[in-house]
Amino acid sequence: MYQIDLKNPCKAYFIGIGGISMSGFAELLHENGFDVYGSDIKESKITKHLSSSGIHIVYGQSASNITSDTSFVVYTAAIHPDNPEFIAAKELGIPMMERAVMAGQIMKNYNNSIAVAGTHGKTTATSMLSHIYLAANKNPTISVGGILAVINGNIRIGGREDFIIEACEYTNSFLKFHPTAGIILNIEADHLDFFKDIDDIRLSFRKFAELIPDNGILVINSGIENLSYITGSLDCKVVTFGTSNTSDYSAANISYDKNGHGSFEIVKSGKNTNRNIKLSVTGGHNINNALAVIAIADHYGIPEDAIAEGLLAYKGTERRFEVKGSFNGVTVVDDYAHHPAEIKATLRAASRYPHKHLWCVFQPHTYTRTRSLLTDFANSLSLAENVILADIYAARETDPGDISSQTLQHEMEKHGKEAYYFHSFKEIEDFLYGHCTSGDLVLTMGAGDVVNIGEDLLKR
Repeated sequence: MYQIDLKNPCKAYFIGIGGISMSGFAELLHENGFDVYGSDIKESKITKHLSSSGIHIVYGQSASNITSDTSFVVYTAAIHPDNPEFIAAKELGIPMMERAVMAGQIMKNYNNSIAVAGTHGKTTATSMLSHIYLAANKNPTISVGGILAVINGNIRIGGREDFIIEACEYTNSFLKFHPTAGIILNIEADHLDFFKDIDDIRLSFRKFAELIPDNGILVINSGIENLSYITGSLDCKVVTFGTSNTSDYSAANISYDKNGHGSFEIVKSGKNTNRNIKLSVTGGHNINNALAVIAIADHYGIPEDAIAEGLLAYKGTERRFEVKGSFNGVTVVDDYAHHPAEIKATLRAASRYPHKHLWCVFQPHTYTRTRSLLTDFANSLSLAENVILADIYAARETDPGDISSQTLQHEMEKHGKEAYYFHSFKEIEDFLYGHCTSGDLVLTMGAGDVVNIGEDLLKR
């Protein structure tokens, strides 16, 4: 198989270069001296940025865009075999690779490649670890699944020593990676349009753990059910973190300030280390995320003061309990939570945030996820004082006609929790504008475009 060598730049072509992940890697290769070309359906803010950096982009996908001097072609899972550029590359015999394969190959070029995995929390933990490395004056290359202010985007091109990357389990993408260290934050049922069931998901995470070499390290949540199935007989070092004091890393003397930001002391192997950590993000789940990255940072010898400084400096990633502003004295916060466990954690975090009344606007993400986790969604959303449901965000799916947000509304009613449902964003905005009072908190939640509701309210 073709292997990308950052020391020997060549010509690369990206089909669908405008995606957030593809664009980041295109920029990484360009910064390392590669002659990068690519195509996308239409111009966007991302493609404009790439063009201004010197990357060659064409709009519309045609066989004539692929030339025989191209060294390799990268494509996303959204590109089908009948794509004209895909067909042309095949006919010319040009090496081709899916985006996750490319990411894995790039990881091989670094001494330490740290992959952050888990059903949820990946973006936050990756961002926390990035802040720690930057506070320690390291020069990491970073690939994160969200917009991180400190690097002004989702990619940072650094040196060849350390590569920090978010590792997604969907379609088993992370099994194409080559990590020297890994974090598994949690394992829960999700992406059931791809995985058969929770056992299939657990098998995937076991295979991910097996990718780590014998001189590497796996940091894993001790609260994962049947942990030994994931960690048993691994060749690498295994370090646990979690709420139990039997974990290698846990927290003591936990407290929260008026904004719900946590503080704690690190407990290592059951003994208090007298190392105090203060976070600038909300929620108890972020204490767990912090413990995971502290364990990795300790393993790589990052100074304790840099760890504390980096964690304090991290103030969140775009769409992760992001305070958007206020209207009529009402605070608007947006969060990416789209899984029942994430919803529960976010609502618990919101309960510690200053407010009179909480209005949670939830947009379910995909029909498959809504159907398979319907009862869990109802239970998690019941933690909110007031719940407003928007229509399901289809994403990659088409409407099957047998599941809707009204189905979720009825499920919540079965659990004794009233929820409002409105078909349009305009109706939701009008309802909130008329019912919220000064001191209230509006929390928009979901992985789709529900963020627009809060942003529109702020413009009124």
